[in-house]
Amino acid sequence: MIPTCGIHHRFMDSCRVIGLISGTSVDAIDVALADMRLSGDVIELVPGGHMDIGYPDDLRTELLTAGSCTVSSSWADQMCRLDTRIGQSFAHAAATAIRELGEADVIASLGQTVWHWVEDGTCKGTLQLGQPAWIAELTGLPVIADLRVRDVAAGGHGAPLAGLFDRLWLTNEAALNIGGIANVTLPGKEAYDTGPGNALLDAAAEMLTGERFDKDGALALAGTVRQDLLDVLLADPYYRLAPPKSTGKEHFNVGYLKAALAQVPAVDGPDLMATLAELTAVTIADACAGHRVVASGGGVRNPALMAALARRLDVVTSDALGIPSDAKEAYLTALLGFLTWHGIPADPRTGAAGPRLLGSITPGRDPLRMPAPAATSVSQLRVAAPLGGHLARS
Repeated sequence: MIPTCGIHHRFMDSCRVIGLISGTSVDAIDVALADMRLSGDVIELVPGGHMDIGYPDDLRTELLTAGSCTVSSSWADQMCRLDTRIGQSFAHAAATAIRELGEADVIASLGQTVWHWVEDGTCKGTLQLGQPAWIAELTGLPVIADLRVRDVAAGGHGAPLAGLFDRLWLTNEAALNIGGIANVTLPGKEAYDTGPGNALLDAAAEMLTGERFDKDGALALAGTVRQDLLDVLLADPYYRLAPPKSTGKEHFNVGYLKAALAQVPAVDGPDLMATLAELTAVTIADACAGHRVVASGGGVRNPALMAALARRLDVVTSDALGIPSDAKEAYLTALLGFLTWHGIPADPRTGAAGPRLLGSITPGRDPLRMPAPAATSVSQLRVAAPLGGHLARS
């Protein structure tokens, strides 16, 4: 079934934004269409449907190894090719969304993070690829991209940006997103990365089975937690850093996993997966203790991980509150684009000196005509009933 955005649900003075993002798991490009308008200091959002569109297999493989290449002429060549091919893939995803979900006014793209540079607890820089000119050229629409760097330049981490969405949307709950890296937003506090979400689980699944992930958490459910390995993993100093903080697969990767395994007696496959699910659950629960948690991201589809979380926390998925759990970050991207398009500074509270207008704008086919900057700040995000379902494209 193709999600549609019917006229009866369309705001009269709305701005329709397509949000595009591919997370650290590099599974696919997540796409969502959001129908939004500003009513006083409240943004009203009608979800217009979402889908995910897979990368070509060879491009995904190259992305997964991009962080390990050495600096040379071949490195520059690889980055150029990746920037182009990711941009073309994002353009295809946006055009598919317009065709199957409905027309849009503007596109927002968080691109594909290929490197996140953190030293001594400070984010020095971040690199997202996916040249927005390809998106603008194919769709004819203006594109707001490169949404993280201004936050970094202002002293923030540029990630997780979800804190902005979460604070406007929720009141007393903690928000959790389990992608390759897990991040949380606690009421009244900064958003930050807790550590690995699916990153080590996926690395182990590929190492053990050749598959991209542990389908239905089957291996993890068949295993037993190895406390000796869990203790080695929990000794990582990252968990003791004070927020705001961010991390990525530059740190939590297959090499990291193999180094940890080398410190304990042999661990079989199911026990390894069970231990890694426990690691993700324990580090999330330590961050969210005492809060009801609204969870989203690919990790919510892992029964082993969700069971481990449920033993420690009161957890519901974002679906229960109107935002599909596998599309929340795409709707976040659309929200970021809406704010910039309307001249509203964003404050994701990742440590920056204050709110900033995020991103850069690539004009579409027509001359750039932006709305007059909003005369008010935003204090709330109100989500209407969702309209669409999920489409998977290869």
